[in-house]
Amino acid sequence: MTSEFLLPPLNDPWMVAAFEGWNDAADAASSVVEHLVQAWDAQVLTELDPEDFYDFQVNRPHAHANEHGVREIVWPTPTIWVATPPGSQRDVLLLRAPEPNIRWKSFCGLIVKLAGLAGVSELVTLGALLADTPHTRPVPVTGSSSNPEIAERLALQSSNYTGPVGITAILNHLAALEGIDAVSLWAAVPHYVAEPPCPKASLALLGALEDAVGVALPQGDLEELAEAWQRGADELAESDAEIAEYVSELESERSTAELPEASGDAIAREFERYLRRRNTDPD
Repeated sequence: MTSEFLLPPLNDPWMVAAFEGWNDAADAASSVVEHLVQAWDAQVLTELDPEDFYDFQVNRPHAHANEHGVREIVWPTPTIWVATPPGSQRDVLLLRAPEPNIRWKSFCGLIVKLAGLAGVSELVTLGALLADTPHTRPVPVTGSSSNPEIAERLALQSSNYTGPVGITAILNHLAALEGIDAVSLWAAVPHYVAEPPCPKASLALLGALEDAVGVALPQGDLEELAEAWQRGADELAESDAEIAEYVSELESERSTAELPEASGDAIAREFERYLRRRNTDPD
């Protein structure tokens, strides 16, 4: 792809990537990329041939009728969009794809090669996992970075995880080897309300992404959707005594003082987000 593809001139681009499937509990991560594509009216930069990376018995193509009533087959195609956020001096590449079934090293090598040709200096991958966390509290976002300065600025802890990994870990690893600052951000979705979508988790990831890149990101209707999701989760707990008891147990395990959202650093980051958004507000 990259040997035949001519990239347009890009201004100090950064890149964000999310993958559907194992890395994407409640579609929380891929929804962030979808949200930014729509908010910025991003244009398709390139698509990868799904034949090279997918088992179609696992990720099956879908048939549907288009706007003209013509039947089409939609393949699970990795897509990269390009956009220039309003008020920003930097372009951005947005990658969304189903997690590949095969040839992970080739897939990630291709993405990293394209990022290098485009001049990408920062890559942020987004993920979401199911966790024992109460829906009544802010969504925890954890992460790591290949750049110690970024990790310190975002108060990210070094990962000591050992075990199976998803495609985001491979992509970050290969990007870091090529000198691209790689950041991994993960939102914890309450496992008892894991049916997608989870706009509250998507909104939390969006805020963490904004902190990582220092660019004001549009919230659009995510805040309103997150509030509606919160009301629905509250109603579920109120109507089910077992869930209500379980939520109470989870809350008792986490005092407000222990929450990173209550720390001085977190409050400062939230204030910085407010200032960035105010400075880019056209009104």
